[in-house]
This record gives sequence, structure tokens and C-alpha cells, in this order.
Amino acid sequence: MSSARKQYPFDLIEPKWQELWDEQQIFRAWDPAEAVPSTHPFAKRHGSKIPPKFYILDMFPYPSGAGLHVGHPEGYTATDILARYRRQQGFNVLHPMGWDAFGLPAEQYAIRTGQHPRKTTEENIATFKRQIKSLGFSYDWSREVDTTDPNYFKWSQWIFLKLYNSWFNAKTNKAESIETLKYPAALKTEEEKRDYRDSKRLAYVAETPVNWCPELGTVLANEEVIDGKSEVGGHPVVRKPMRQWMLRITAYAERLLQDLDTIDWTESLKEMQRNWIGRSEGAEVHFQVADSSHRITVFTTRPDTLFGATYMVLSPEHKFVNELTTAAQRGEVEQYRQYAASKSDLERTELAKEKTGVFTGAFAINPANSERIPIWIADYVLATYGTGAIMAVPAHDERDLEFARKFQLSIRVVVQAPAGEESEGFIGNGVSINSGAITGLPTPEAKKKITEWLEEKGLGRKTINYKLRDWLFSRQRYWGEPFPIIWRDGHHEALPESALPVIPPPLTDFKPTASGEPPLARAKNWVDLPDGSRRETNTMPQWAGSCWYYLRYIDPRNSETFCAGEKESYWMGTSPKSGGDEKRHVKPGVDLYVGGTEHAVLHLLYARFWHKVLFDLGYVSTSEPFYRLVNQGLILGEDNQKMSKSRGNVINPDDILQEYGADAFRLYEMFMGPLEMVKPWNTKGVEGVYRFLGRVWRLFVDEKSETEFEQALTTAPKADTSLLKSLRLSSKIQNVSATPQQLKTLQATIKKVTEDLDGLKFNTAISALMVFINEAMGWETIPKSVLIDFLKLLNPLAPHVTEELNSKISPEGETLAYQPWPKFDAALLIEDTIELPVQVNGKLRDKIVVPTEAPASEIEKLALASERLKPFLEGKTIKKVIVVPKRVVNIAVA
Repeated sequence: MSSARKQYPFDLIEPKWQELWDEQQIFRAWDPAEAVPSTHPFAKRHGSKIPPKFYILDMFPYPSGAGLHVGHPEGYTATDILARYRRQQGFNVLHPMGWDAFGLPAEQYAIRTGQHPRKTTEENIATFKRQIKSLGFSYDWSREVDTTDPNYFKWSQWIFLKLYNSWFNAKTNKAESIETLKYPAALKTEEEKRDYRDSKRLAYVAETPVNWCPELGTVLANEEVIDGKSEVGGHPVVRKPMRQWMLRITAYAERLLQDLDTIDWTESLKEMQRNWIGRSEGAEVHFQVADSSHRITVFTTRPDTLFGATYMVLSPEHKFVNELTTAAQRGEVEQYRQYAASKSDLERTELAKEKTGVFTGAFAINPANSERIPIWIADYVLATYGTGAIMAVPAHDERDLEFARKFQLSIRVVVQAPAGEESEGFIGNGVSINSGAITGLPTPEAKKKITEWLEEKGLGRKTINYKLRDWLFSRQRYWGEPFPIIWRDGHHEALPESALPVIPPPLTDFKPTASGEPPLARAKNWVDLPDGSRRETNTMPQWAGSCWYYLRYIDPRNSETFCAGEKESYWMGTSPKSGGDEKRHVKPGVDLYVGGTEHAVLHLLYARFWHKVLFDLGYVSTSEPFYRLVNQGLILGEDNQKMSKSRGNVINPDDILQEYGADAFRLYEMFMGPLEMVKPWNTKGVEGVYRFLGRVWRLFVDEKSETEFEQALTTAPKADTSLLKSLRLSSKIQNVSATPQQLKTLQATIKKVTEDLDGLKFNTAISALMVFINEAMGWETIPKSVLIDFLKLLNPLAPHVTEELNSKISPEGETLAYQPWPKFDAALLIEDTIELPVQVNGKLRDKIVVPTEAPASEIEKLALASERLKPFLEGKTIKKVIVVPKRVVNIAVA
């Protein structure tokens, strides 16, 4: 391919236009109060008017050392096409890019090599930025952010302080300043009030079971643990209790659920969020431990099965396990707890795995029938879900039944299944049996009555439970945002905002200390403050910087606040100016957010949570951050597997650009199939769209001048963009009026491309443009006006070549970036004439052209006058002529 003649000189065209775009800041997003230079194409298009906003956002990348592969730019290409399209439609487009740059890989590289993570990160960002810019994306680089920049993470720390200094008021259903918290009358001392206050904060400290990786020296989130080993490095992971910072996201569970109905996300994506939040209605039930003052509370969605609870199961980490375990069982229990600590939550709750567990030696009292039932521990019960304890009803729960059968525990049927179904193992609604006062009641009534009885007796209450757990927000790493927290006399305190940013100290050894403390603990002079207090040595997780970056893009250089209110309200769609002087209706929040399905739950949930807190505290003007969200599908390797270095199937976009250019790469990324679908890469497929761009080029460019241009290239000491000036337009392109057929072809293309871009159907939009070129190649004379509109349609998808051709056809014209999008005129698609088939006795004998609105009598005359029909009518009697307007003419003869 590299030795073959280029379809067109993309290697000169693309750098030329990218340099021009950068120099003139063509894609800068202008805030309403900004003075736009009169020479800027934005000002030439809009003048002093404020256009409506359109905020289009990519999930910003983690800049890894490997750089981009061809799958990464898929979403970026889609958003860039939409950003360019919206600019042409008259919107003020905010389309930014930045870097989610904190992360474990850079720290692990530092541990192996001694190179500071900042140096590694800066090198990786430079590679990513070079690759992204080479694709011609219309980002406003003046708004670039980097989560590792102190000017950025200062505000991540500031938001943490807002969380720390707030509590959730269940009465007002919102976050409020901790200063508004009212203390129970029983609390008299400052110590008691501080403990109460700390227990209500949205950011709080708790002793919680975590995934601890000794080799990495850090806590890992569940999604960072695969088969009991760390995702990075494959090191063993164990469960152990540790002091951690937590964020009280559970307080927002109901709002996170309800507000899904206010945003334009796919139903499948909303369902993933609903499942993660996991709302369940049921009852809390209290079980008294026999011969003990302890009481164990469980949550159940089926209180009607309480009479069938024949044993209890605690998570191995439950706080009562040590106290309840008898001396005879202690050795076995401790051994089992160590075994469970080596398993991830996912492994422990896998339905297909064999059930394991150990009897504690203790018993509880079933409150419904006063029976003594054994208390076990088992790894399929998690400390982080519900209360960390369950009442086991083996007759009506699959896992409990499997467990009871294995350990020969009692099984009692308390729900009668419908006729024809087996009651043991039945988990649906039926009729209560063997259940005292609720016997004979259908399940819904039985639930209601037993819950009322529990509340009346003080043995339980109706409640709503969520699978969602509070957000574990600590990491034992160096390369992350330090907490703006100090410890004094065993208590945590917030640093004043004036102390921000808290910058990590310089280190040369990035491993945890020998005692297991985080790496920051090595910096004694940094940790130990002159007043005797100590800095927090944990750092925030990578999620922190990605929770709010879309807000910093709005006001990235502001040193006084994270995001000025006037700018936030404009770009987030709540200001009267958001709709522009035209008062267009705009959506609240980011108009379109595009990213991979791997972030469909946690990142989006965490960002929504932070946004709602900021909304409650009055710092943002919308209750949701992202109005519309689209997940692009994965691009697989040519072997139909996920691209990875280990598989050797990674394709570097640099190689594709060298052979075919950025415009062909962009087109192929979108032509492969629907945006949301998974699809395999095929380098040979790039050739097809590359040839299409070659046909576009040849339609515009004079063949003789191209030959002269190519000859000049071979003799020039080096390729120079000035040589492009020698290329001339084809003589077929004339400043003439378009024929009705040419207008029809153009209007059909405008209609199709506009509808497809609105619907994110990029592949079919490209097909429509290909159809246009196929037809235009056959025209003897090509009107300039038609080709100018065609270039506007193609420009969002292939911006470099279209800008170059536009400079030829409109040498005094402005960049296509702000040229108005072609308007569709339906009237030009209406035909003046129509071709009708003419049949004789049901057989096609001719086709005639008639006026579209011709009456049946005129159509009949034209049909009978047809020269081609005469042989089939001569000597015969015409019995009947049937005219079906706009469809067919049928002549019956005998």
C-alpha cells in the first residue's frame, strides 16, 4: 500500500489544516460574557448574538504508556462528528478533552523503575495528545484538564471538604451544612457531640472489610479484583478490616433511582444502575441470641416465611462472630474466616459454587415460634450487604436449601405452591402454611400481617433496603489526591480551604512502609506537623478526579472557585442565555456524554452522587449532570477478541494514519457498523472508504493539474503544503444552476445525512454520501452550489479533505466549521413527471412518462398512443383500459 499511488495527498492536507485550526483556535468555545475577536469565524457567523449552547463530552481517557489503539478513538470520532455538525447548525459547542491521569499503573512503574509517577504521566499524556490531535478532533484545547495538576485536584479536595462538612437531612431529603445538625438532648459533652457529628457526615471514617493486596500495598475496589487476584499484576488479595474513609452515597439511593426517569439514557443502562442500587421492600426482624444479651437483626423481603427460618447465617466478618463462637468451635471458625478472607465478593456470591460454612456453636430464638435455631457463618453472606446476617428459610430459598441439604439442617415448608408445583424449593407467591396466625393467607396479605405483628411486638419493622453500599474512598497509594484532613488526639479534622491544594510530598521510594502504612507515611516531615497533628496518609481513589471534570471544563482556569456560577448555568442549560438569543429549548446538563460500557455503573453513579451533593449545597444548577448518555460498542481485534498487548492483536492508529490518513480512519471507524455495536477491526476495510475519498477528490480536482502536482512532488526537496495551491478545479464544475435531477439528488442526501446524524447513525450517513458521489460522477456539468453543499455534509466526517476542497471551490470563503448546515427543501424532491408501466392482458409491454398529476383520461390517451404497444393492439378489440394513478396502466384486449 505504501508504495502505491495515494488516492489524494492527505499527508500534506491534514497537517496543514490541523495547524491552521490550532493557530486560529477555530474550535474554541466562547462563554457568553467573552469578547470574541471580530476576525474569528464564530463572530463572523453569529456577530454579537449569543447562540444556544451544546455541551458534548467524551469520557476522558487514562493516559497509559501504550498509547491509543484503534478502538479508543471510536467514541471520540462520534462526538467530534456531532460537535462539528452542531456548530454548523448554529450552536455554541463546548467539546473539551482532558486526562484522568492518577492511577495505579504509573505508581507500579515508579516502584519498578524509580521514575516519579508525574514524569511517567506527563510522557504518557504527550503521546495521547499527539495521537488524538493527529485525528483532527475539534476539541477546545484551551480547556484541557489533568487530574494530577494541583490547580485541578485542589478543587477535588475542596469538594471532599464539602462532603466532610455536610450531612444528609432525611426530612428535607438533601445535603445540608453540618452546622445545621441538631444534637439529641441526651448528648451533653463536646466529645459526645463530636462523635455524633462525625457519625452523620457525608464523608466519614469506618472500620470495614476491604480487599487488601499485600504486594501492591493497597486496598482494591471489587471491580479491581479478578478471581481473588489484583487486576494489575495478578497478585493475591485478601479480605481484612481496615480504617477507611467512606462516602455516604446510600443516603442518595432513592434520589439516584428516581431521577433516572428525568434523563435520556437507554433503558438497559438505567437498569444496570437500578440493579446496582438494588432497592428492596421488606422488613427488619430481630433475633435474640440464646443465653446472651446480643440481638441480631436481619433484613428480608419475605417476612411471611419467618416460621420457616430454621437456622441463621452471619458473614464471617460479622461483629458478633468472636463473641458468639463457643470454645469448642473457635478453631474451626477461625480457620474458616481465614479461608473466606481470600475470596472476592463476586466469588463468594457465585450461585454455582459449592456452599461452605461452619457452625458457631451459638443459637438464636426465632421470634415467630420461639424455637432455638443454630447460628452459622458462611461466605455467601456478605458483611457489606444488608445487616451482614440472614434468617435462612431453606424451603423457599435456593442457596439456603442447598446449604441445608449439605449440612443436614431442618427444612420446613411454610408456603404452599400453586397446584402442580413442588412446595419445597418454591420461591414465588403462594399461600402461607405452618405459620400460626398467617396460615391460609396469600403471600401479599401474609407479608403485611406478619410485619404489623412484628412492629406491634417490637420485634421488627417495615423497611426499604438497598444493595448499594457506601463508597469506600481510601487508597493506600502515593499517586492520588491527598486528603485535606489531619488527625489530632485520635480525631480527624478538616484543613481550612486556604490550605489547599495539599500536594503529595516528593518521594523516591513509592512502596508502602514495612509496617504496612501507605507510602505517604514515609515523608515524616510532611506527615508530622509542628502543632503535633498528623496528616492523613491515605489518598483518594482515581474516581475522585473523574467525578466532576465536566464542571471544570466549563471554567478550567479559575483560581477562585471550581466553576463560576454564570458559566455553569449557561453550559449546563439553566440560564436564560443557554437557549441563545433565539430562545431555543435546551436540555439541562451535558447534552451528550459518550463512553464505554465499562463505566456504565460506578463512574456514572459516583458522578451523579457528587453532582447531587453540589446541587443541594447550591454550587450547581441541575440535579443531574448528564442529560443524554450513549455507550459506544467495543472494537475488537482482527481475531475477534478484545485488543490487548498480551494477545498481540493491538493495532496502532499511527500506522493506519500513515497509510490512509485521518479522514479515512475516521470514516472507517464510523462505517464499521452502528455506534453501540461490538465489531471487529479489519484494516482491509479502511481501503474502501479511502477509495471513496479518492473519488471525492477526483470529482473536484482537474486531472491534468493533479498530474503536474504529483510530478512537482517527486522533484521537490521536501513535501510542502504550498504545492497544494497548484491544484485546480475540474472544468466540469461550473457556476450554473442545478438541474431538477441534481437538486433532487442533493436534497435526498441532505435529508438522509441530517436524519442519520441526529440519530447517531453514522454508517448510513456515509452510505448516503457515497450514493451522491456515484451519481455526481456521471454528471457532464456539475453546479458549484451543489458541490459546496455536499462538502458541508461531508465535513463533520472528513474535515481535512473537505476544507481543502472548499478552499478551491470557494477561495474567498470561510472555514466550513461555521458554515450553515444545508437546509432540506422537500418541494425539490417532488417529481414533475412519473414513469408508469403499461400492461396488455397483464404482461408488461411498455413504460410511459406522464405528468405526476395527470388525470386518468390523459394517461389512457398517452398509453394508447404508444408506438411500442401497436403490435399488441392491432386487429384486436380493446375491452377495457384500467388506469391506477401513479401505479400502472392495464389494457384488456380480445
